[in-house]
Amino acid sequence: MTDETSTTAVKKLFIKTYGCQMNVYDSQRMAEAMGAEGYVLTEDQAQADMVLLNTCHIREKAAEKLYSDLGRLKTLKADRPDMKIGVAGCVAQAEGEEIIRRMPLVDLVVGPQTYHRLPAMVRGEAPRIVTDFPEEDKFDHLPAPRATRRAPAAFLTVQEGCDKFCAFCVVPYTRGAEVSRPVERILREARDLVSRGVREITLLGQNVNGWHGAGEDGREWGFGRLIRALGDIDGLDRIRYTTSHPNDMADDLIEAHRDVPQLMPYLHLPVQSGSDRILKAMNRKHTSDQYLRLIDRIRAARPDIMLTSDFIVGFPGETDQDHADTLRLIEQVGFGSAFSFKYSPRPGTPAYERPEIDAAIADARLQELQALLTRQQKDAQAAMVGRTLGVLFEKTGRIAGQMVGKSDYLHSVFVEAPDARIGDLAQVRIVESAPNSLRGALVA
Repeated sequence: MTDETSTTAVKKLFIKTYGCQMNVYDSQRMAEAMGAEGYVLTEDQAQADMVLLNTCHIREKAAEKLYSDLGRLKTLKADRPDMKIGVAGCVAQAEGEEIIRRMPLVDLVVGPQTYHRLPAMVRGEAPRIVTDFPEEDKFDHLPAPRATRRAPAAFLTVQEGCDKFCAFCVVPYTRGAEVSRPVERILREARDLVSRGVREITLLGQNVNGWHGAGEDGREWGFGRLIRALGDIDGLDRIRYTTSHPNDMADDLIEAHRDVPQLMPYLHLPVQSGSDRILKAMNRKHTSDQYLRLIDRIRAARPDIMLTSDFIVGFPGETDQDHADTLRLIEQVGFGSAFSFKYSPRPGTPAYERPEIDAAIADARLQELQALLTRQQKDAQAAMVGRTLGVLFEKTGRIAGQMVGKSDYLHSVFVEAPDARIGDLAQVRIVESAPNSLRGALVA
């Protein structure tokens, strides 16, 4: 995060963001809220008047990582006792008072649904710990974004919380029940982003395709209708969304993939396992066959779509056959990439008390699954060579005259383009595939 010019009396804010894209978005909104209090962002933690750690609680040892980072701040706090230290996000929601009990250097703890109260907490006009689920919508109480130029790609939260209660997941307990933001506010924020130079927006939600709300016409809109409305915004060239649940891939959303050219041919659709027995134990409420038939429908609507997913290996009770079923599903679908993790028990979730499988077996299964996914990722990237793709340039490369951007399929693409500018959307012929990126040449 970069410094912004201001007066000599300006206060500096350092934010460290852990975890998902929604936390990145939340950090940006907290920075805007604190900007109204006279704070500007700094990348130098040692010079900050306030350090804010915006945490994620999805993976194992999330709390331990937080306490380790707080431990490293002790010397800084001792040298500068006026510096404020805050903990925000899902670990703040889960740990609450325990954070201050273990780390008295922390000045405030704020949950992901209450960070609109952060300025009042800093002023001493609200409690040091605010982790309730308030009735008011935090977005109603956040200041309007400052009219500053933005990067060409941005996140926009449209939905928060989750009602699915997967047996392994803490989100319903840290983010609360599903809430959809109103259409008018989403479109207003999207238009504001576009007016400040944004050409690509990624819509965010814990269960983003479960979004629904009253539209501008007074009728109930589904997520597909919202995407169509966003596609009508002049200057918004690209739309993406994450993260989705298979059970909420409604017909109107599948049709939007067919009909809305701004909706990129890329879909992250977590399945978690290919075993029906494990899917039931996870409380996923779908079968592997239902997932596969859904993939067929999506590909029929958008044949060039690239699919990515999430997998949990070693879930309690997983057998060799369950693991084989997952590998079989991966082979059948053919993913462009995927996130895969060994199961980590999260306190408070239904699966927490279930006996874990042998760690060595889980490690071996994870290696086998990741080897298959890596092969599929390499194949998907190699298939891009020779194709011409849209690439949105987001930054300069390390080599003079080089630009780096994201393809339609979210691959990083390196291009020799000395006359190009950040924010340009160019046609690029892919000439080479590297392990985690592509190299391309501008199409005249």
